[in-house]
Amino acid sequence: MKYNNEDREKYSEAIDRMQEGLDRMIDLYNEAEDDKEIIRYDEEVITAIVQAKEKFGDDFINQKINTIVKEVLSLMGGQTLEKDK
Repeated sequence: MKYNNEDREKYSEAIDRMQEGLDRMIDLYNEAEDDKEIIRYDEEVITAIVQAKEKFGDDFINQKINTIVKEVLSLMGGQTLEKDK
């Protein structure tokens, strides 16, 4: 393949940009953290949440669920938890 100095410069710049992109992808991978599951919902609850979000919107339902969870946890206070039977 033959190319002139202008083409050589364009290829060099393209390779530099690709290398920068690869370096950034490696940085993102190295900075990633494992996602820990906090709450495992039953399928029935998941379905209800999805339907509610479709009807009322994500933000509204997220805010309501957060409020409910905070309230339940505050009512429990310092109680020791026993596994539900």
